[in-house]
Amino acid sequence: MSFSNTSADLFIPDGSKESEAFSRTTHMGIGAHQDDLEVMALHGILSCYQSKEQWFGGITVTNGAGSSRANQYTNYTDEQMRAVRADEQRKASVVGEYSFMTQLDYPSSVVKEVANRDYANDLKTIFSKAKPRVVYTHNLADKHDTHVAVVIPVIKALREIPKEEQPEEVYGVEVWRDLNWLIDDEKVLLDLNDRPNLVRALISIFDSQITGGKRYDLALEGRLRGNATFFDSHSVDQTQMASYAMNLKPLIDDPTMDIAEFVDAFVKRFQTDVRSRIENFIV
Repeated sequence: MSFSNTSADLFIPDGSKESEAFSRTTHMGIGAHQDDLEVMALHGILSCYQSKEQWFGGITVTNGAGSSRANQYTNYTDEQMRAVRADEQRKASVVGEYSFMTQLDYPSSVVKEVANRDYANDLKTIFSKAKPRVVYTHNLADKHDTHVAVVIPVIKALREIPKEEQPEEVYGVEVWRDLNWLIDDEKVLLDLNDRPNLVRALISIFDSQITGGKRYDLALEGRLRGNATFFDSHSVDQTQMASYAMNLKPLIDDPTMDIAEFVDAFVKRFQTDVRSRIENFIV
């Protein structure tokens, strides 16, 4: 498969042919950085793990060169970090038994150039070969600019796919800004109760981040367990670990829907929910 960026990397963990790796993919994660998939696409990874009927395919868009670094990684150059992070992502795809792992290797600055169509064209290429039923990507209320720059072309690319080939489910999952502020009947609760050991193992592969100064391993499990417990104040826990997601499928079903207004509506409903609860107790 040919990508716009000549340094893009396609890795197929089990050595299958490229055509098979893409055609068998039922669940797909599209993340900005190495380790984003192992934070926000865990539901898809766990759903497909050791399955012969379901396969998870991963796409990481940027090259990781600008990562924070400390301790043993303090003196690593951007190019060294780029190489380390790409290697970590390949290792995660082996442990998680992904169908394929594509790293498009763009600098974040390029992805954030609205006029640059290279990443969008790569998505078209991938979706011409893979027809996932479920897609996981960043949520539109994420506070990381690169994450938002990644998800909008995903929505646009999915809108251009023929209706009969579009995924059945499209989720924007929490990374940099959680989604516990969504009102409860709009939260998509992604149950991660199966194989908590695999959740820990996958995120722990990214040593350049964890030893390098960001304890994503502890923070991720804390968030997932917190989501499960704080989801409902009046019932016992239904699961031990969960991600929250925003349902992005309406944006695919109706290509005329304004993306910014779609998110505004969630925020306004949250505002109304908070205000009405306060007003209930004001004399």
